[in-house]
Amino acid sequence: MGPAKRKRGRKPKTSAPETLDIPTPSPVTATAAAAPNSAAIAASMEDVFSVGNVELIDNTASTHVRRRRGRPKKLPTHSDKPLSRRPARPLDNGVGDFSVPGDAGVSALVAMEADTGWEARVLPAMDSVVKVFCVHTEPNFSLPWQRKRQYSSSSSGFVIGGRRVLTNAHSVEHYTQVKLKKRGSDTKYLATVLAIGTECDIAMLTVDDDEFWQGMSPVEFGELPALQDAVTVVGYPIGGDTISVTSGVVSRIEILSYVHGSTELLGLQIDAAINSGNSGGPAFNDKGNCVGIAFQSLKHEDVENIGYVIPTPVIMHFIRDYEKNGGYTGFPILGVEWQKMENPDLRMATGMRPDQKGVRIRRIDPTAPESKVLEPSDVILSFDGIDIANDGTVPFRHGERIGFSYLISQKYTGDNAAIKVLRNPDILKFDIKLDSHRRLIPSHSKGKPPSYYIIAGFVFTTVSVPYLRSEYGKDYEYEAPVKLLDKLLHSMPQSPDEQLVVVSQVLVADINIGYEDIVNIQVLAFNGKPVKNLKSLATMVESCNDEYLKFDLDYDQIVVLRSKTAKATTLDILATHCIPSAMSDDLKS
Repeated sequence: MGPAKRKRGRKPKTSAPETLDIPTPSPVTATAAAAPNSAAIAASMEDVFSVGNVELIDNTASTHVRRRRGRPKKLPTHSDKPLSRRPARPLDNGVGDFSVPGDAGVSALVAMEADTGWEARVLPAMDSVVKVFCVHTEPNFSLPWQRKRQYSSSSSGFVIGGRRVLTNAHSVEHYTQVKLKKRGSDTKYLATVLAIGTECDIAMLTVDDDEFWQGMSPVEFGELPALQDAVTVVGYPIGGDTISVTSGVVSRIEILSYVHGSTELLGLQIDAAINSGNSGGPAFNDKGNCVGIAFQSLKHEDVENIGYVIPTPVIMHFIRDYEKNGGYTGFPILGVEWQKMENPDLRMATGMRPDQKGVRIRRIDPTAPESKVLEPSDVILSFDGIDIANDGTVPFRHGERIGFSYLISQKYTGDNAAIKVLRNPDILKFDIKLDSHRRLIPSHSKGKPPSYYIIAGFVFTTVSVPYLRSEYGKDYEYEAPVKLLDKLLHSMPQSPDEQLVVVSQVLVADINIGYEDIVNIQVLAFNGKPVKNLKSLATMVESCNDEYLKFDLDYDQIVVLRSKTAKATTLDILATHCIPSAMSDDLKS
């Protein structure tokens, strides 16, 4: 079985949720790497503004006052000043005089606005919504010694207490420069990124310029809404430059998959229109309080108006984590994989009584603190005194249940949790210190440039989800080699510093003739010693005094090079490909 690229199966029809920031094409001529982005933007704009996607809305006129077509007249109903009208001006055009509506008509219009309560309720909150402009410079994971061409995007954000602004993490990912613009202002203010919460897709910004904060009032957070509660999403989506308001109701509350963070946290599903650029914008309830942050939507031909909002419990966890620790530490998890206990025979075989419920532990992360006390086949009965059902759910609110991972996500890194387990008819209680999860193939680089090491034209690097996406595109889950996907989904690190090292590519030279086709194959050992991580491999190669360098690869392949020749030709290969160094900076320390 060779190392050829394989597909993992048939691609399903259902589409994954997408994040919602608007990429802005660069004004200069795009290179080959940037051209697809510009083409995609142009195509998407044509789809948005095509005639087939435009509907005529019959806006029935009010029975109190008949309004003109076009932009409605602005009324300063939120001002303390009395309403004033310009005096009527007679028009002597030979036809007759045109009169101005009297006080009764104006009073009726003001009364109508007051009855809705919309101006008084939403306007102060809308003034706290800002537009976020970001310039991104992503690392090139396939060519880790350089970065990709920079690009711009716009999204939304809103002001909270303490002279801070919240937006989405993916809106400022790999940022080079971030600027904010207030509603109704023509000035963009430079912003500083205080914290980026990758897992929860939230980022915190601030602005040093005092002028930015003049007239800005922070939004107030509300409680977690109930089903069918009205929500209003405010932001700067695609289709225009000014602020946009869409409304809907809460359709679903459950543990959702956060696309950017590759995690599962509490989330809201709403039916309000959420489009590109709404990312980071607040969702308000009918009282004008913020109940969430718009961050992704489901785009598919079979669905309509499915948007997702980060709820206030997740937002407050992020804010309190930053205030408590001076930075973002993440959401802890329980480092186990578990199995449902819905089958009665399975429960009986594990010694569970009819009145006992829980979930069975399948595997335990060897690097997690839980590995010291928990064992496979233990049955978790409760977490922090809350009983867990056989399907892994716990009571949430009246008439609702939710996955027990919600209880874990309410904790902070370093907190303790009381766990009760069933082990060979004995009930045991443990006090476990929770920690963040570390994967063998990480989902994010968290702002760090990729590591690499080059010897004799062989480019060694570590596998991560951004690397797989760079190599195989957004459909890497179907295009990447099966062995790498298996490790991505199922493998656990055996030590905290373990990495999956691969030969990314071979820069062709005379010394590596016959090895040119080696691409993305794991390195298992060097000169008979197992490769633990990239730094250990670089250290072993640099300090090797043997005559030959022997690399044991996956698929039972080996690479053998003469040591002196390999090290001597490396500098020439680096010069040929304009590579500044044979290893990344993190490997030099």
